[in-house]
Amino acid sequence: MESLDDSALSLAVFVPLVVAAAMLLVPRENETAHKLMALGATLATFAVGMLILARFDYGASDQLQFRVDAPWIDVINSRYLLGVDGISLPLLVLSMFVCVLVVVYSWNHFPEPHNPKAFLILILVLETGMNGTFVAQDLILFFVFFEVVLLPMYFMIGVWGGEQRQYAAIKFFLFTLFGSALMILSFLALYFSGGQTFSIQELVAVAADNIPRSTQLIIFGGLFMGFAIKVPMFPFHTWLPDAHTQAPTQGSVILAAILLKLGTYGFIRIAIPILPEAAMAWAPVIGGLAVVGIIYGALGCLAQSDMKRLIAFSSVAHMGFVMLGIATLTDFGINAAVFGMVAHGLITGMLFFVAGSVKDRFHTLELSRLGGLLLQAPRMGWILGFCAMASLGLPGLAGFWGEFPAILAAYSPAEGLSEALFRTYMVIAALGTVLAAGYLLWMLQRAAFGTPKPEFAEAPIADMHWPEYVAWVPMLVLILVLGIFPGLLFGLTDGAVGNALSSFGAGG
Repeated sequence: MESLDDSALSLAVFVPLVVAAAMLLVPRENETAHKLMALGATLATFAVGMLILARFDYGASDQLQFRVDAPWIDVINSRYLLGVDGISLPLLVLSMFVCVLVVVYSWNHFPEPHNPKAFLILILVLETGMNGTFVAQDLILFFVFFEVVLLPMYFMIGVWGGEQRQYAAIKFFLFTLFGSALMILSFLALYFSGGQTFSIQELVAVAADNIPRSTQLIIFGGLFMGFAIKVPMFPFHTWLPDAHTQAPTQGSVILAAILLKLGTYGFIRIAIPILPEAAMAWAPVIGGLAVVGIIYGALGCLAQSDMKRLIAFSSVAHMGFVMLGIATLTDFGINAAVFGMVAHGLITGMLFFVAGSVKDRFHTLELSRLGGLLLQAPRMGWILGFCAMASLGLPGLAGFWGEFPAILAAYSPAEGLSEALFRTYMVIAALGTVLAAGYLLWMLQRAAFGTPKPEFAEAPIADMHWPEYVAWVPMLVLILVLGIFPGLLFGLTDGAVGNALSSFGAGG
């Protein structure tokens, strides 16, 4: 088993890529083979994830486990370094889990133009990039995986998207590329001023002492732009509603469930532990933008007439809660942020799944044309209601543990941050939860309640098909289980979060 432990993370990252390469050799007409190969690849990767979960030492969740350390680019002292701890493990497993469900959902939900071969290959390449980002422990390796997700998503939106797909795809690409350019510059600055190494662990150990505060502030600014655009934080969020609205359902689910987490994960894994002084200086700004995003996202939701666009704006608000938790620089806040990332991934991923199936049935997502879903497709209507309740933070469901502790953490931020300022943020964020209830219940009322509109009243609307059952039930169960037993996740992340904050003295 030792050799398996050594190769587990490499398998988790590269199995999808190897199968994607094999799929290139299979003729496009053989759709069943492509579906089975893609499903096999995601299931095999998920099985590796289950093995990692089973063999993970939970008593040492603050330590990197399943480490791989091999030479890679010797010229610049960049190594093939992989490892997981209590912060990256839940996100890695979430990524594997969602990719399996997206492939299952795709079984009879391929968007036009109909090309399952290309579409499934893109999903597998995306999985490699996402899994790789969560396990990379070298900045150059992290950057490579961070960028790998860019092209498949660009093609997914640009080829299989809605009417404005080209505009949305180019906007997504340019925004992310701009952030990435600043991020790689920051990585180079860390390399030259932090002891000529790209190893994240080594930089955490030496950078805080070796880099003067003024330089830290500038480097953190570059990292902030790279990660904030990916989150996306207000005011860098404008690419997200367009990308979500135009993307095919599977693209929206992957984008909401995992891709947005790459930015928040970058803050927790790289920016804050390596540059603690700059993090303290930037925290009030990050917290301020987070609460503006919470309110702005909620007001944006109330202004939407399209169901998918409304869910997209809700992501801006929900990621605001995650960033507020991160900005407190406390154990409590960052634990809440990691929980919020997982909860948002499950809940908003589910909302996009439901929106996609509603569009399949009605060929529109205009809320003014929808209505009566509970009468025509009652199971789907109930699931939409369940996900709306989870998203607005109903106690007993996962969304509550992502929002409530993040708001609570703002009451007592890390030592050195203004309590008065963060308590103001806390009050504003709490108002955001009221607005969230408003826009989600409004959406539910427009889509699910009442009677069907005349244009759909006579149409035979099918309720759920088997791929929807198989793809959705595991997510719904997890939303409920994490809502009732939040300790399952908090117990895993706590040690690693304390370790990430060790440069702040007692960890806040």
